[in-house]
Amino acid sequence: MNIPLNPKLFDTDVEQAPIRAGFGEGLLVAARADERVVGLCCDLTESTKMDAFAKEFPKRFFEMGIMEQSMASVASGMAAMGKVPFISSYAMFSPGRNWEQIRTTICYNDRPVKIVGSHAGISVGPDGGTHQAVEDIAITRVIPNMVVIAPCDTIEAKKATIAMAKTTTPTYLRLAREKTPIVTTEDTPFEIGKAQIFYRPQGTVRVGIIACGALVHNALLAARELENDGIGAMVMNIATIKPLDRDAIVALAKECGAIVTVEEHQVAGGLGSAVAEVLATTHPTRMAFVGVHDKFGQSGKPEELLKHYGMDKEGIKYAVKMLLG
Repeated sequence: MNIPLNPKLFDTDVEQAPIRAGFGEGLLVAARADERVVGLCCDLTESTKMDAFAKEFPKRFFEMGIMEQSMASVASGMAAMGKVPFISSYAMFSPGRNWEQIRTTICYNDRPVKIVGSHAGISVGPDGGTHQAVEDIAITRVIPNMVVIAPCDTIEAKKATIAMAKTTTPTYLRLAREKTPIVTTEDTPFEIGKAQIFYRPQGTVRVGIIACGALVHNALLAARELENDGIGAMVMNIATIKPLDRDAIVALAKECGAIVTVEEHQVAGGLGSAVAEVLATTHPTRMAFVGVHDKFGQSGKPEELLKHYGMDKEGIKYAVKMLLG
């Protein structure tokens, strides 16, 4: 199946937009369709793109101040009374600061609260290591009942937000701050729990690259250049990190024989770990992991940091070539 993608995907002037903007657009669509949708934020309404919702639905918006722990608990109570709460903050603070409240008041009670963590990853740039959440996938996917989604662009973020509003499960939506290339189109299918092949080279395939979030575009660029170097690489977009599309991962591993995971997150506990857990128990496969390797972030320009931590196009190509020897 050929997945429809942005025809300008590989062009230097490919359209760009913040992934978090898609959340704001999707929240409006969800709220217009369902009056149970409410929004809570911690003094970051504009930054997390919840401002349009607050303006259109002032009676359904709650400014909590800088109280992420209280926000999670209040949202759980609202969900118990039939609401569909979306709570937003920087990922470092939610789910970072309020992890215990998310675990106990939301997930333990299986409340359909939607946790939106913006400004995730090191591409927050000059904000530095204290504000660069590179552990959030690990701490959310480990909680029972939680769904974890990391969309690759603003269009996918919009679709994910609309889909989340219709589910009955606690869900974490991971968003990046910076403008990123638009990979998908309005016609690109999206379904929670389903992975998609975004790139298939001509000829023999030697490696599968599994990526999530804003780094999907870098993975695609790397795959095309690897093909020019005589290395066939398939690229799989995994927007849903939990629950994983196990069948798709195993099928990719069987076809390729080697897997490289790519994420703007610690390699410990994140997407790479999740994929390794699947393959270790079903189809052991040679793997390499592109991401942050047991380090904190630091201040710098986003593109400088991605290069420094080996998550740019060249870093992905290097990981593939080292894995294949």
